[in-house]
Amino acid sequence: MKDDESKPAQPAGGADTPSQTDKATSRAVQVSEHISPSHDGKANTGRRRRKAKDDELPADYSDLLGQMRTMRKMANNPDTSKTGYIRQKEAGKLWVRERIALLLDKGSFKEVGSVAGHVKWKFLGGIREEPEEFTAYNNLQGAGHQDGNLMAKTLYMEKMAIALKLPMIKLVDGSSGGGSVSSIAAQQFSYVPPMQGFDTVIAQLNMGIPNLGAVLGPAIGLGAARVVCCHFSVMAADVGSLFNAGPKVVAGATFEEGLSFTELGGPGMHCTNGTIDNYAATEIEAFEQIRTVLGYLPNCGTQVPPVVASDDPFDRVSTELRSIVPRRRERMYDIRKIISTVADAGSWFEIGALWGRTAIIGLARLAGRPIGIVANNAEVATGALDASGSQKITRHLKFCDIFNLPVLQFVDVPGYAIGTVAERTATMRWGVELAKAYYSTTMPMFHVIVRKAYGVAGGIMVDCREPRMRVGWPSGEWGSLPLEGGVEVGHSGELRQIEKESGLEARQARLAELDTMYKRLMNPVRTANHFSIEELIDPARTREVVAEWCRIVYEAELPERVIKRVHGQIQPSYA
Repeated sequence: MKDDESKPAQPAGGADTPSQTDKATSRAVQVSEHISPSHDGKANTGRRRRKAKDDELPADYSDLLGQMRTMRKMANNPDTSKTGYIRQKEAGKLWVRERIALLLDKGSFKEVGSVAGHVKWKFLGGIREEPEEFTAYNNLQGAGHQDGNLMAKTLYMEKMAIALKLPMIKLVDGSSGGGSVSSIAAQQFSYVPPMQGFDTVIAQLNMGIPNLGAVLGPAIGLGAARVVCCHFSVMAADVGSLFNAGPKVVAGATFEEGLSFTELGGPGMHCTNGTIDNYAATEIEAFEQIRTVLGYLPNCGTQVPPVVASDDPFDRVSTELRSIVPRRRERMYDIRKIISTVADAGSWFEIGALWGRTAIIGLARLAGRPIGIVANNAEVATGALDASGSQKITRHLKFCDIFNLPVLQFVDVPGYAIGTVAERTATMRWGVELAKAYYSTTMPMFHVIVRKAYGVAGGIMVDCREPRMRVGWPSGEWGSLPLEGGVEVGHSGELRQIEKESGLEARQARLAELDTMYKRLMNPVRTANHFSIEELIDPARTREVVAEWCRIVYEAELPERVIKRVHGQIQPSYA
């Protein structure tokens, strides 16, 4: 065979033109090496790679990610030499991120606006730069001052709470929300005060999105209003204060000079007048109270409150309750002992203990199910409802209605408070507001009449639901008026005539006779005979009765209630 016969035939294009197969193979290898990195880690394109320019930016945006990491590190690690940090610590207060760490579960905090703040940039050449100093805005999820860009971040978080159905916790320290006179110089004009965001806050309150606030420093103006507007508020006694204007402004306006923050608006002022719900000795205790309250509440009013496991038997018998109310009516007893005994062990949490002391309110659990508690305090004015006690219960009824919390009441009320102090403080006005709250709220209620239920006050407390869920203890007594004074008023004509005809001793003898007769007729068993009280129960078995009621409410009534909330058939109003 000749040499030229052993070679494949050349295509018509010429002797040097590769075959179509060779072309395809060559192209595939070129593409493969272009896509896959070579052994030295660099993509092999078959061409020399040009040297990167100094201002060429990385394709993976690592420069920008690095800037954010640097700023977050600076924000999370404060410069302890800074005046602000030193002043905070010298005042005995925690740093804001220390507060977050103590309040929330570890690792659960997801910050929004984490790199919002003032930056000093270091120029690196071209368009490259890196943060040299970073001062984060003094606003971490809504705790700060407007001069620290409070409004933009706060408004965003308020709206996010509505969108995601998440609670709002407001840690207020040095917040006025209205800027300062320096704002005029910075903006070159004086503005009419705006109130952005308050409509969103009101919407949250009425939707049943928990708003909980803690005063952890001076809270002024709008900042003070925001925490007072919460469903629950607490003040750290060692560092907290709250006022409409600070001591210097007060001195100029009212001539009250030399006032300290504590004298003007400390816990002795506001935890005793109802402005702030609860007192806490320290910041840490304030955080504990917020966590506790949050544990009883749903994230929104369209949810059922969270049920937890309970080791306390629902049918536990408490024999000590049989003798806790004295047979002698003039003697007092501790209603808090009754509450804590009937509720799950350790679950009773009181709200507003230092104000409106004729009434007691709070939260508890029955077999793990959250409930609201209302009680009359027989140890203060025999439990007669005064103006502040009425305000306190009114607020709590709305609170429970918003959060779908069934209410358990321990009733011992001789009526509304009487006398010049009661009239001067508008007891009837606030008593009527309380009546409106009882009859306009719709959450389930159960009434335990421990002793007295007299007059209008007694009536609205135990007759405000249909059908009535209520029982009485053997110590119960009720009517239009208590016997003291009532017998003399009802038989005044007869007693006057006896005294006129037979003397004072005869009058006193007849009065004692009448008193004995009425006490016999007021035997609560007689009331049960006529079905004017639905049931008299053994006090020792109170927990079993109310726990069974609560179970049925959670299984049958509350699921229907939240469906009606979703569809707008029930629209509770807190604010």
